[in-house]
Order: sequence, then structure tokens, then C-alpha cells
Amino acid sequence: MKINSTVLLTLVLLILMMGAGSVSALLGFELGSSALKGVTTPDGRPTTKFASSKANSSQQGGLVLLKEDEILKIVKARIEGKTKAAKLEDLDDDEETNSSKQKPEEKLPAVVEEKLQPGFPVTALSEGVTMSVQSVRYSGGDLLLKVKMQNKGKDSVRFLYSFLDVTDDKGRTLSPSTEGLPTELPANGPAFTGTVSIPTALLDDVKKISLALTDYPAQELKLEALNIPVER
Repeated sequence: MKINSTVLLTLVLLILMMGAGSVSALLGFELGSSALKGVTTPDGRPTTKFASSKANSSQQGGLVLLKEDEILKIVKARIEGKTKAAKLEDLDDDEETNSSKQKPEEKLPAVVEEKLQPGFPVTALSEGVTMSVQSVRYSGGDLLLKVKMQNKGKDSVRFLYSFLDVTDDKGRTLSPSTEGLPTELPANGPAFTGTVSIPTALLDDVKKISLALTDYPAQELKLEALNIPVER
């Protein structure tokens, strides 16, 4: 009786697979056993755990359990310490409050009124509109006139300062420039302050000057500040 070669080959393969599986299982078992050497099963009994933890703590100097009386004493001492600290802070706050109350109130400096030069102000008034020269001074090659203007009339007034005429005591016309003066004065409005500048080269031997200004475009007002002293 002849054995089929296919069946024989199948049997050989099965035998080899079974042998390889057996060898793999033995090797895995050996490797697992060697890896688990020294590993013990944990003790699940609570009494044993408690005894072992007490033994380890006594040997290693770890956690020490306090009695209830000692815990209460510690808590009481901390509470008393916080209370004393709070009282000390309250005392410090009271002292600061008292000291601040005892400090005299700082007085605000009084507003110093501008000291006018002799002969000033030189004032011109027309139809409720005032133009006054408060002071004069020389600075940087110019004569500076501090001018204050205010409208107490019922209607607003407009000005064009190219119509400002400045003449000296010899009748000569001077060329001024203005800064800060308003182009319009509102009715019953506040006072406005500006500056009129005149080059000092035009003021040789001049002791007094005069300003004349009219409104624009109506030209109904005529403000004349006469004989303003400018002698150095």
C-alpha cells in the first residue's frame, strides 16, 4: 500500500508545528518564571498591614500618630496665636488713624495776585468791551505788552488785528504782532489774555505808546489805550 506524498508532507508539517509550539511554550514558561523570581503575593489581611506599617514606621522614624489631647492643644494654640496677631493689627491700624487725625491739615497755597507795574493797567472801554494793558516787558529784542480783553455787552464782537494801530509819543506808526488774542469776544463772556509784540528797534527814544482797535466789520467800537509807559 503506497502512502500518498501529500499526506506524508502534511503529517510532517503538523509534527513540526506541534514541536515548535511545545518548545515555545517551554521557553515562555522559563522566561516568565525567571522574571517573577523574588515577587511575592501581597498580603490582603488588614491586621497584618497595620502591624507591618507600625513596625516599618518605628524602624524608619516615619509617621508618628498623635493623641487627641495633643491635637486639641495644638489647634487651640494656633487659634490663640491668630487672635493675638489680629488684635495687634487692629491696634496698629488705630494708631495710624489717630496719628493721621492729629496731623494738621495742609493748607493750600493762597493764589498770589499779579503785582501790577506803576501806571498799569491802561484801560480802554467802548460799548461794554474792555481792552486793558496789564504790563510791559522787554524780551529777546521785542517789547511785549500783556493785553486783557473782555466783552460785557449784549452782543458778541469780532476783531481783525490787522486793524490794530500802534503809535509812539512822536506820532510814528509802529508794526505790532499779536498772539493769543481772541478773534471774537462772546457776549457777557470771560476775560481773554494775549500779547502784543513790538520790535525794540522801532522804540529808540520812545517813552510812551498808544493802542487803537476797532471791531470788524461793523467798526462801531473804538478802543484806545493811550500813553502806555514803555521807557526802560
